[in-house]
Amino acid sequence: MAPKLYYSEVSAPVRSVLLTAKAIGLELDMHPVNLMTGEHLSPEFLKMNPQHTVPTLNDNGYCLWDSHAINIYLASKYAKDDSFYPKDLQKKGTVDQRLFFNASMVQTRMGAIVRPIIRQGATSIPQDKCDDVRDTYDFLESFLEGHDYVAGDSLTIADFAIVSGVSSIAPFVPIAQNKNPRLSAWFNRMQQLPYYVEANQIGCDKLVGFIQSKLA
Repeated sequence: MAPKLYYSEVSAPVRSVLLTAKAIGLELDMHPVNLMTGEHLSPEFLKMNPQHTVPTLNDNGYCLWDSHAINIYLASKYAKDDSFYPKDLQKKGTVDQRLFFNASMVQTRMGAIVRPIIRQGATSIPQDKCDDVRDTYDFLESFLEGHDYVAGDSLTIADFAIVSGVSSIAPFVPIAQNKNPRLSAWFNRMQQLPYYVEANQIGCDKLVGFIQSKLA
């Protein structure tokens, strides 16, 4: 049986999982979750994931949440080789560091902009939050020095994690090509992946459209 993914396509972490699944050629049994109606708070969902977050994976009774953990698991179990999540300890260490960077910087700073708009009725984006995102862009620019991808010369799950967040916030805090040329080139490179639109862009556009509708 295919692993079940409980998801909302507007979620950047969910979209990173969709990118990973497409990259490794894994078909998922997709189960949309309506967060607005509280479907994720049902007893059935809480039994799988007490933190009631998406994405949540159920692989034949083994339940896992947090997109980074899910992507590591899927790439380790289902990929044909270890290119997306290397076994070499140094390469793996770099991928892990980028995943932790995504959790602590990209997702956190994206959330600091998106969450007040979605949950608290904010109608503008404070300048200091935009500056934090640009600071994150500068770190990513340094990671990409001499490399095509964020963790080295090969596409990995770190790229999927980071691009899902960057694509969600770049419409509001654009990547300056003159300041971050490597990041801009990487973003364009990611957008050329054959599965990018289906796995990331469609859900991203819905999120961006919703946020734009709330801004003054």
